[in-house]
Amino acid sequence: MKVLIINGSPRTGGNTSIALSEMEKVFEAEGVESESIQIGNKDIRGCIACGSCYAKGKCAFDDIVNELAPKLEAADGLVVASPVYYASANATLIACLDRLFYSTHFDKTMKVGASVAVARRGGCSATFDELNKYFTISGMPVASSQYWNSIHGREKGEARQDLEGMQTMRTLARNMAFLMKSIALGKEKYGLPEKEEWQPTHFIR
Repeated sequence: MKVLIINGSPRTGGNTSIALSEMEKVFEAEGVESESIQIGNKDIRGCIACGSCYAKGKCAFDDIVNELAPKLEAADGLVVASPVYYASANATLIACLDRLFYSTHFDKTMKVGASVAVARRGGCSATFDELNKYFTISGMPVASSQYWNSIHGREKGEARQDLEGMQTMRTLARNMAFLMKSIALGKEKYGLPEKEEWQPTHFIR
């Protein structure tokens, strides 16, 4: 089992990293390999919907997004985490995810997704909803925890004082590991769900 973790924070060792580190400890105990990549401090431009990825098999902008693509394809699960900016995820992370999901055409069905939001105070649930949309449009089951996947802290290190938030991260990682293992067993016995041919319905013709 492999999990790819994308850290959308620009701050090394900050509260987002603390939350993810708590998850990584559980993954290790559960025998799940994890790789964490911080992209919040990278120069990542947004998608321009040029469509060249359909011909080239990768994004036209050759940066870390194309490096993440094979890692996502090989992973059984994906964790995306972000600090909250104006009740939204870090714009760098959104640019990365827009291009990563749009330019990768391999089947993501039944890869498990989990999102984590980190804030001083408010905006966590809006960010949580925003990040989950990448999973639910891609046939990816969403891992849940004992509460919405959020943790609080303003200054570096304060997230450790949010005992419920830290517990939420551990529970999320355990549930995610269980779900990935269960899906792997289900795929062995039953395979993946049958897919219908896509029926695109446009509202303006």
